[in-house]
Amino acid sequence: MAPQPSLRHEKDDRPWWLAVLVLIGLVLAVVIITNDIYTQVFRTVVNGAGITVFVTLVAFMLATVLGLGIALLGLADSIVLRQIARFYIEIIRGIPILVLLFYIAFVGAPGLVAVYNFIITPLVKSGVAEPILVRDLSLMWRAIIALMIGYSSFIAEIFRAGFQSVDTGQIEAAKSLGLSRYRRFRLVVFPQAIRVIFPPLSNDFVSMVKDSSLVSVLGVADITQMGKVYASGSFRFFETYSIVTYIYLILTIGLSLALRRIEKKMKQKPR
Repeated sequence: MAPQPSLRHEKDDRPWWLAVLVLIGLVLAVVIITNDIYTQVFRTVVNGAGITVFVTLVAFMLATVLGLGIALLGLADSIVLRQIARFYIEIIRGIPILVLLFYIAFVGAPGLVAVYNFIITPLVKSGVAEPILVRDLSLMWRAIIALMIGYSSFIAEIFRAGFQSVDTGQIEAAKSLGLSRYRRFRLVVFPQAIRVIFPPLSNDFVSMVKDSSLVSVLGVADITQMGKVYASGSFRFFETYSIVTYIYLILTIGLSLALRRIEKKMKQKPR
């Protein structure tokens, strides 16, 4: 049987777009090295790369764990658990990330601190512990919590779709072999579902790299915030935001290529 046209075109296509991007990137790299203004801007802005990577990695790992938990709740036998999972997903998906960021930072964090202090009141009175202040919870961690909550609802739906894509006949066969629910999930469901889960999950990872720039509204010193501070002080808006864009493109395109390579390797493995 002849291959589908779309698959044949994907196989025959050469990554000319990548060659063009690499060429543009090399030209910009030469400009940054040879131009004193661009060099200074780059050295300033790139200082925020560590914060961007840290926020993205931590928030995404926490969001993945939380999303997996919500997805499992949504597939539980109990209707109460399923409704709780659906309620969480629908509410969180309906809130823009930026609004959620402000809400967690200035409403959720003070509320969390108040609850914590209330719980440890006996320990405080006995001198074993001390109450914490709202300022003790850094803005960076408030941003991480907001990104974790915001993305967990989307990740939960990705996991749910992946788990439900597994043929029910194989699950029934595993039941007939006497496998427990945990072993059915670990040995039958998850290894097959991960092929469906990985592509959209990797897309969400790349999206979080970009959305991590929103933490700059809280003053977290990421790439965007460093660029914002430099541009407001030097009025070099074109140079600064060109460099900010350049760094984000390096991160997102490099990450996309790496994840796409992993995805292809997963497709090549026998089922």
